[in-house]
Amino acid sequence: MAFTETSARLTDQGVMAMLTAAVQSATASGQPQCIVIVDASGVVLGSFRMTGSRYLSLKSATAKARTAASIGAATHTLPDHAKAALAAATGGDVTGLKGGLPIRSGGILLGGIGVGSGSGDQDEAVARAALAAIGADEI
Repeated sequence: MAFTETSARLTDQGVMAMLTAAVQSATASGQPQCIVIVDASGVVLGSFRMTGSRYLSLKSATAKARTAASIGAATHTLPDHAKAALAAATGGDVTGLKGGLPIRSGGILLGGIGVGSGSGDQDEAVARAALAAIGADEI
């Protein structure tokens, strides 16, 4: 019987590379964003609020990152009938808003990224740019 296991995690350099790529993507699109990266247990590893982004979007970006890490899937894939109930039951910690993606490498869930302040499509595009910066698995 095994009592320990080996796990993978994002490095500080990986988090910084993701934040840098996300900021570059958001800047290129002309939409300032709030970006949050969490580990697989939902602990914030890094965040950045760009000048001009909506300050309350930092809260939604955190919820998106934690939701993506928790469900291991894009936030918008939550079933429509469950979105409001899950948000209410978790005090807003779970969201079905677009812009949250899991971070996987070699099939291993490392965490989640959440982006907020633009449209759902803009948010997700920035999150995808961040994933590409570290060679994360395609979502």
